[in-house]
Amino acid sequence: MSQHNIVASANESTVVAEYTPESSRSDAYQSEAALEREFIRLLTTQGYEYLKIHDENALVSNLRRQLELLNNYAFSDDEWGRFFAECIASVNEGIVEKTRKIQTDHIQILRRDDGTTKNIYLIDKKNIHNNRLQVINQYEESEGAHDTRYDVTILVNGLPLVHVELKRRGVAIREAFNQIKRYQRDSFWAASGLYEYVQIFVISNGTHTKYYSNTTRNSHIKENGEGEHRRSKKTSKSFEFTSYWADGSNKVIADLVDFTKTFFAKHTILNILTRYCVFTTENLLLVMRPYQIAATEKILSRIEIATNYKMTGTIDAGGYIWHTTGSGKTLTSFKTAQLASTLPYIDKVLFVVDRKDLDYQTMKEYDRFEKGAANSNISTRILQRQLENPDAYIIITTIQKLDVFIRKNKGHDVFKKHIVIIFDECHRSQFGDMHTAITKSFKNYHLFGFTGTPIFAANASSGGKPTLKTTPQAFGGEPDKDGKKVLPLHTYTIVDAINDGNVLPFRIDYINTVKQKNNASDKEVSAIDTERALAAPERVSEIVKYILQHFDQKTKRSSFYTLKGQRVAGFNSIFAVSSIPMAMKYYTEFRKQLAENGRKLTVATIFSYSANEDDPEDILPDEGFETDALDKTSRDFLEGAIADYNAAFNTAFDTSSDKFQNYYKDLSQRMKNREIDLLIVVNMFLTGFDATTLNTLWVDKNLKMHGLIQAFSRTNRILNSVKTYGNIVCFRDLQKETDEAVALFGDKEAGSVVLLKGYDAYYNGYDEDGKHYPGYAELINELAQRFPIGQEIIGEQNQKDFISLFGAILRLKNILTAFDSFAGNEILPDRDMQDYQSMYIDLWHSMKPTKSEKENINDDIVFEIELIRQVEINIDYILMLVQKYHDGNCEDKEILVAIDKAINSSIQLRSKKELIENFIRTVNASTEVDADWRKFVLEQKDADLSAIIIEERLKPEETQKFIDSSFRDGTLKTTGTDIDKIMPPVSRFGGGRASKKQGVTQKLMKFFEKYFGLV
Repeated sequence: MSQHNIVASANESTVVAEYTPESSRSDAYQSEAALEREFIRLLTTQGYEYLKIHDENALVSNLRRQLELLNNYAFSDDEWGRFFAECIASVNEGIVEKTRKIQTDHIQILRRDDGTTKNIYLIDKKNIHNNRLQVINQYEESEGAHDTRYDVTILVNGLPLVHVELKRRGVAIREAFNQIKRYQRDSFWAASGLYEYVQIFVISNGTHTKYYSNTTRNSHIKENGEGEHRRSKKTSKSFEFTSYWADGSNKVIADLVDFTKTFFAKHTILNILTRYCVFTTENLLLVMRPYQIAATEKILSRIEIATNYKMTGTIDAGGYIWHTTGSGKTLTSFKTAQLASTLPYIDKVLFVVDRKDLDYQTMKEYDRFEKGAANSNISTRILQRQLENPDAYIIITTIQKLDVFIRKNKGHDVFKKHIVIIFDECHRSQFGDMHTAITKSFKNYHLFGFTGTPIFAANASSGGKPTLKTTPQAFGGEPDKDGKKVLPLHTYTIVDAINDGNVLPFRIDYINTVKQKNNASDKEVSAIDTERALAAPERVSEIVKYILQHFDQKTKRSSFYTLKGQRVAGFNSIFAVSSIPMAMKYYTEFRKQLAENGRKLTVATIFSYSANEDDPEDILPDEGFETDALDKTSRDFLEGAIADYNAAFNTAFDTSSDKFQNYYKDLSQRMKNREIDLLIVVNMFLTGFDATTLNTLWVDKNLKMHGLIQAFSRTNRILNSVKTYGNIVCFRDLQKETDEAVALFGDKEAGSVVLLKGYDAYYNGYDEDGKHYPGYAELINELAQRFPIGQEIIGEQNQKDFISLFGAILRLKNILTAFDSFAGNEILPDRDMQDYQSMYIDLWHSMKPTKSEKENINDDIVFEIELIRQVEINIDYILMLVQKYHDGNCEDKEILVAIDKAINSSIQLRSKKELIENFIRTVNASTEVDADWRKFVLEQKDADLSAIIIEERLKPEETQKFIDSSFRDGTLKTTGTDIDKIMPPVSRFGGGRASKKQGVTQKLMKFFEKYFGLV
């Protein structure tokens, strides 16, 4: 390794504390080329070396030179040839393997000419300034599906690790995102595939700049059915998952000039690449967001300072982090624990959760970040073994188990060790006693708290210890302007998160279900009478009826998207109720009404014993896995509900201790996979449970402050462009409580950001900050006047106007469908909507780049294709129309028109148009529509495939196998060697093979699209 002797070292923050924007803005550079020149000039002033490299030979020889410098070693030509082919550009490796190399296997082994081996570093993670940064631009790749030129690439030790795509000012940056998507599909893999080493992408139009990881883009492509395996491990990680960079006070740094001075500062970009990325066991690369990095560094800095100044074991050695629920606290805490555990003077890091069910959730997440990094424990005995084991660095446990350990092991050796203790959301009333026990027993500790909803004087409970009522009292705080130590080490509120697009806002419906007698105010009716009224069978029946009537609308069951490779309709929901008896009543009523209506919805329930607390509405009581403490009626009922679940999913759970825990785990997984439609809970699942597919919370329970935000936040995780908010349906009047909670945990003005507007605002438009936002009715009116159906849209500007107008209508309609009042007020009949959708898709197809076209695609157009896909018409609907046509003796030509319109308005069905039309021609009086359609499709498929095999002289058996596995996996694998294996022998020289392969790929792709979803 080439080493620099350090003269002086300073710990520079990766995220700058407060950034004052430059006076020279990027808007001075109007053209893309001018913006690019200025960007490169700025990088060179920051110590990057500019290289004129435009082709692969130059890139590879520079890589060799840089690795030789980093490793202080000169390769012989044979050694370099071997190392490059085996360790850097192996033909069997793609993005995942190359990402793993940079993140975890960055030391590769070279086989030297004399038979010995040597470690070769691709990147130095210990001394980051040993790595060399270079910048190249307009790199050309001619071996991909078509010629491409990339904008700007940052090389680290010669490897392209960061790629920047620029657009001119005024062009939506989503277009840069789409352009990178096209590169990934067409050319990043080409030649030696070095561009598959890119870890982070940056997209900018000068004014707006965002960054994201390579798997964000990769999953987005898989999600849309392109790229290699259709089975995306995560939900649609699309453009919604790109991030802004910001300073320590969460002020977004969007302008490219400012972004370059902060994000691309050498120590920042190298820290992000070497310390603040997590490559998960699911092969996803997570790049931490600025607020997560800032919080991690604040804690590490506090540990170092407290250790140096001998403050360990006091409240000054710690502090708390206020990061809103849903902003990725688990990732931040994992990274903090991981980095703290590597400090030479720290013996252990304890991560303490305050609910038994969160123990499992956290361990599962930590295991996803790095298998085996943390140790969890099912009993205090195991916790003790881990505390005594010097190799167990990170331990996850519950506050209850830690409390038992302390009580039973007075004077244990571990109490003298240097320990970092991180608490997650510890707000229970018993926290005071346990906190005292921990701080009395451990002598050499740092205490940190992570919370989305801190306890301040304003929302502190009336019980508990007066000295430990608030979060700052328990963990210590930073001084405020009056010198009081009450502030968090770092703050990221729900308002910050919604503004950054990291969580969704809430949309709340209040459904009144208890009618008061005239002139009797709420306060006059005693609480007991109210509870009795709330539990009345008539009310329970009405609420269940309401939920069933509005279920499809609230959970968007007519919207489709892809989840883990499966096509899924809509989202799922949780129903929070006030008590176990109410949960039982509701479950019974749901089963009854579903049976009466003949409807299929999967309803499940889970609850267990919880001791009553003073203030259950604020802090949700802990429900452990102790079913023994339930009274007989409740336990028998739960046993029955689990039996229903077993019948539905072919499982074998019951209420015995172990099996009940496994029921909880299975249920939580099925909620995430959207296999459960509605889950009835009392307290479980209302904190710490993350399911991106969950969009609706039905509430018949008093909630306030901390508990309210926690419960509501189950619904606001980002998934895709179909899910634009979390739906809350309250059957009690919680408006005052909601406003108070939002004011406390956002800020006084937070209401307008956190809560969506009402129906009228979206339907008729509204004015805000001196600007008019047109409503749905205005936009439909403009659409009908400017673009009447049946008239061709002439001229590029008109086409762009239509795309932007119809896109705005699709976005508003997506929000409005959740309002009860929208039904019947859509203005446009379905058929007209289909016509407009056809025009929209036609334009989309005409503007998509063809293979031969250069990459200058219409920059400033954003198509809302995900919103079109969600209302896809499927083949069953078409067959239903064909059946109708058949039943009318094939005479009703109107039905044929309806079929044609339906096919044209669907992206998926367009490729199947010819097939459907040919089938309709065969329909006569004796046709059995469903059976004959299946037979027709199979015959046509075999005939089409045989034709391709004969035309292209493919190997019949291998081709049949390849196609069968493609239909099974849901994707046709076009990269790798699969297609080579089915092709006839063609000389690898003479250049004909690549074009032959391309021709075969295109034919098979067309064939696959035609029959996918039908066979």
